Amino acid sequence: MGVTTRSRQGLAGVIAAGMLLLAACGGGGESAAPGADGSLSIATGGTGGVYYPYGGAMATVLSEKLQGVTATAQETNASVDNVLLVQDGGADIAFALGDTVADAVGGKAQFEGREITVCTLGKLYNNFTQTITTSGTGIRSIADMRGKRVSVGSPGSGTEVIALRILEAAGINPDTDIQRSQLGAGETAQALRDGTIDAGFWSGGLPTGALVDLATTGQMVLVPTGEYTDELAAKFGPYYLTEEIPAGTYEGQAEAIPQAVVPNVLIVRSDMPEQMQQDITRAIFENKAQLAAVHPAANDLDPATAGDVGFVDVCPGAKAYFDQAAG
Repeated sequence: MGVTTRSRQGLAGVIAAGMLLLAACGGGGESAAPGADGSLSIATGGTGGVYYPYGGAMATVLSEKLQGVTATAQETNASVDNVLLVQDGGADIAFALGDTVADAVGGKAQFEGREITVCTLGKLYNNFTQTITTSGTGIRSIADMRGKRVSVGSPGSGTEVIALRILEAAGINPDTDIQRSQLGAGETAQALRDGTIDAGFWSGGLPTGALVDLATTGQMVLVPTGEYTDELAAKFGPYYLTEEIPAGTYEGQAEAIPQAVVPNVLIVRSDMPEQMQQDITRAIFENKAQLAAVHPAANDLDPATAGDVGFVDVCPGAKAYFDQAAG
């Protein structure tokens, strides 16, 4: 189901008003409201993960369904960078992990001393902590990583956040107990193929393309992390849960593997006009099939539960759409 004519007219009016406001300000240093010129930039992640293809599909949907809008997806280092990009006006919409967003709005960790004013257009799907190694390393648990060469995810990524927390929960100091590297999903898979690392962390939806390719070698092994979820939830927040990667998700994976999961949310700056928030949200949730044709993670889109977010404010425009959808 597409966006209504009324919604399109409303969004066009918001854009026009934003452009007039920008002209009236005469470029006096204030950043324009997100999307005020009709363009929308979506901050995603690395090309080997889920955010990037999902974001590309989302850009296509928004460009097709919202009159006067041209949306584009940009490759990034993912969650931490994405929050900062939205806050600073470098992107209008961004994918981000729940634990990263909770830190951001709470002014914690990497965001200490920063004022972050974002809200969410809703939950999208859960990210699985996919901790991977190869059969020849002997690594079968997080504890086995001590003294090994381990990638904790690219700098500025949500993967890095949860990887460091899991290692610490296992009693491993990421600075002294491992030989640490920082690689994205595609780089991690290639480094495991080459034997230049022993294990790596990746937080993403199922399946992740780079890991699908690695699994075809017959050497990929998934290391469970679910045993640390309770400790993570107690220390950081209830957004840490345990779910299993179903058997057969990757070639050669005979058993379900319990992993720590974190919800993904879509965020925008809080000053995005409410009608624009509502129209973007409607376009995404009412074109689920088109998005899922690009990546199956979009099958998890559900307006009935997308607004159940306790760690960041739901944007008022998104809430209005969810309330309407609930009927």
